[in-house]
Amino acid sequence: MLGSSAQSRPAWTAAPLPPAVEPGAPATHDWTFEAAEREVALLGADAPPVKAWTYTPEPFPVLRVRRGDRVRARLVNRLSEHVSIHWHGLRIPNAMDGVQYLTQPPVQPGGSFTYAFSPPDPGTFFFHPHCNESGQVGRGLAGILVVEGDERRKPDRELVVAVKDWRLGPDGRFLDFVTPEGASRAGTFGTLRSANGRRSVTETVPAGADLRVRLLNLDATRVMEIGIDGAEAAIIAVDGHAIAPVALDERGLETWRMGPAMRLDLLVRTPKPGGTARISDYFSAEPWTVATLTATGKPVRKAPLDPAILTRPVFPEPDLAGAERLAYTFTAASDSIASYAEAIGEDSVRRVLMDSLCVRDRTFWAINKLSWPNAADPRLPPPMAMLAAGRTYRLELVNATPHPHPIHLHGHVFRVLTSSIGGKPVYAADTVLLSPKERVEIAFVAAPGDWMFHCHILEHLETGMMGYFRVV
Repeated sequence: MLGSSAQSRPAWTAAPLPPAVEPGAPATHDWTFEAAEREVALLGADAPPVKAWTYTPEPFPVLRVRRGDRVRARLVNRLSEHVSIHWHGLRIPNAMDGVQYLTQPPVQPGGSFTYAFSPPDPGTFFFHPHCNESGQVGRGLAGILVVEGDERRKPDRELVVAVKDWRLGPDGRFLDFVTPEGASRAGTFGTLRSANGRRSVTETVPAGADLRVRLLNLDATRVMEIGIDGAEAAIIAVDGHAIAPVALDERGLETWRMGPAMRLDLLVRTPKPGGTARISDYFSAEPWTVATLTATGKPVRKAPLDPAILTRPVFPEPDLAGAERLAYTFTAASDSIASYAEAIGEDSVRRVLMDSLCVRDRTFWAINKLSWPNAADPRLPPPMAMLAAGRTYRLELVNATPHPHPIHLHGHVFRVLTSSIGGKPVYAADTVLLSPKERVEIAFVAAPGDWMFHCHILEHLETGMMGYFRVV
């Protein structure tokens, strides 16, 4: 959420963002990912390495394409359990969405699968598996995808920062990723915080320069309150999609709250020579420094900061006048709440048996009083709703619990229209954070396919707070 000094923000919103520039001839990218166990130094050079799971030899690889490029990504599984790649936030064909049993068969140990798509939206995205997420992502199985093509003016430099906690004991071994206490409340938190696989990011930057920071929350549980001190800065994109710039106060008073799976793009005017700025999470018991920026050299720019460097997003805009309204309430489950299959009945189109990686043996959460199946009923449930492709839907999302829930819709970009808490502009996203007791409205244009809809606190989606829409 935003801080209290909104009346002091610069008038950056006076001019609308310009339209996007059409991409040129597409390039082709051929990638191979090998999901495997690899040793990673997380606790420092003097500590034993951690046996992480990664898609590439380096954790959290940063891959870059341009909007409209052709991507062919072959996933080879060298692990002991099946995996996939879900391309979080990308509007790509449903068959490429990477959800085991729903959009593709699991990639079994020794097997492979090739994803082929062209990213239609520029922005900051990431990728991860979609069964046993708490364990697989908990061990580090994730990567970053930057889709270029949204800048009308280039910044002087760019910095990508991926934040993730690790559940590690003093010996470097992983602790349990899921606990009943955590899964039934706000999640099981890590013991070691990190940015880009280190305890924090320390970066030497040009003085007086425009620095674009792509910040990703890749944690399974943690909600962060992002602010900056020591530099002028603005939020220029949410979940990869440009917004009219929103100021971050250089005293740390203006902040933006982001839950797991959410991304923020910042434009930072770096300090004067010798100065230091800190991007911090103020939601912790004690502020935690995500990145320290130390400025050096002669100032690059003399003109005041103008953060409106991006072009307008290109996703289909919802037609609010013709929107169909639906409502979804996120609650704790109870003994009276059955699985989808029991409550709605058999799905005549699809009845697939899932395995233990895709269901849990406990149920704590529900959407509209229905929970994703547990181990007692491993059938793929029917969809929560049947939607029509090309039609606009306006969803009311209600958090009836005392815990936050970052709600993610696969394969779509939606407009966040209203909030009972207020304080934010209308913006585009693929994941929206519902604070306790908050009521939010979103709107989107439905695309064909079976699309997951769930909380992105990984223990919550694994213990009931998950479903999917079928768009025909």
